[in-house]
Amino acid sequence: MFSTLNRGLRAVLKQTQALAGNWIQNSQTRACATFQLHKDHLVLNYGGAGMHFNYVWLRDHCRSESSYNSKTNQRNLDTATIDLQIRPEKTSVEDGHLVLTWPGGHVTKYSLSWLAENSYEARKQNPVQPRILWNADIYNKANVPAAKWDKFMSCDEELKTFLQNYLLYGFAFVEGVPATLEATEAVTQRVSLIRETTYGKMWSLIADFSRGDTAYSTLALDRHIDTTYFYEPCGIQVFHCIQHNATGGRTLLVDGFYAAEQLRQKSPENFELLSRLSIPHEYAENTGTHRNHMIGIGPLLNVYPWNNEMYLIRYNNSDRTVINTIPHDLVQKWYTAHRELTTELRRPENELWVKLTPGKVIFIDNWRVMHGRESFTGVRQLCGCYMTRDDVLSKARGFGLLA
Repeated sequence: MFSTLNRGLRAVLKQTQALAGNWIQNSQTRACATFQLHKDHLVLNYGGAGMHFNYVWLRDHCRSESSYNSKTNQRNLDTATIDLQIRPEKTSVEDGHLVLTWPGGHVTKYSLSWLAENSYEARKQNPVQPRILWNADIYNKANVPAAKWDKFMSCDEELKTFLQNYLLYGFAFVEGVPATLEATEAVTQRVSLIRETTYGKMWSLIADFSRGDTAYSTLALDRHIDTTYFYEPCGIQVFHCIQHNATGGRTLLVDGFYAAEQLRQKSPENFELLSRLSIPHEYAENTGTHRNHMIGIGPLLNVYPWNNEMYLIRYNNSDRTVINTIPHDLVQKWYTAHRELTTELRRPENELWVKLTPGKVIFIDNWRVMHGRESFTGVRQLCGCYMTRDDVLSKARGFGLLA
């Protein structure tokens, strides 16, 4: 288990280090630093790289006791009181620290390594979340192990390994879970908090059309993420097939980020278009006691503006509603870009088919990995829930898996 995980980690870390240009490593191993003062900023040369720091930023981020509460990790300083034309009266490098004396006598001291880690230049080169992008062949060859229920519920090391696999590949399994809704809830809460939605906290799904969604049918479902009609789609999807007396019904998984990166390499202009233009998705339900009407708007591809790293693919062709948010002269271009992305998503080599059976719970990054389903005949009962993304990532940070 751990040898497979370590191989994946080494590959990701190697890629990350190459992207980062050895920023942090160089910054820690080279003690000398020089700086040049400019009108509204200084340039710090440290670790073989130049980093730009605005003077207001340097005053605002001061970690002195009067400016920052280190116990709560909160700012004491009122940013609005900083003179926007502020400049240090004295600047020096002493014992691995940048020391600034401001008008009025206040002294700010930063370690050079902290500045290197928190500079825009370093942030731009480092991924927010290291990942292994995959197609079916890449994932199958990785031989990623599933967590085991008994160990998972009591051993933090098993939970840590599970979370690492989830972060790297966008989904992970726990096997041996009792085939009940209660056990599914328990294994979910072992990871983090459950997000209650219009479908409730825990849901149980059979093909009875009890809700206004094709998921409650025997029909095939194309690849998609869930809840695109929320302004913030649910972060994690949990599935457990607790009964399977049916033919068909395999689950489809597709790494949306892998497909989108293929589009970026082949048609950067279409990738940019899909990341810039927002479109609406809608969920309207009027069945029995359920009255819901939700609309979420956002780009299909969502990227961090400072490094163009993807963090969300909002793709659900069924729930996409009337496109009235794009100027007429860009509509044709949007459809062309959408077609190219769909082509990448539907390449057979990108499709990973898995059979969900009683006892096997899957956790899916709903911002990255799309899921779908074969049509089926017979009885197939799933239970599951959504999870809050922030709390899962917080749990991962607690294990030192994320910055």
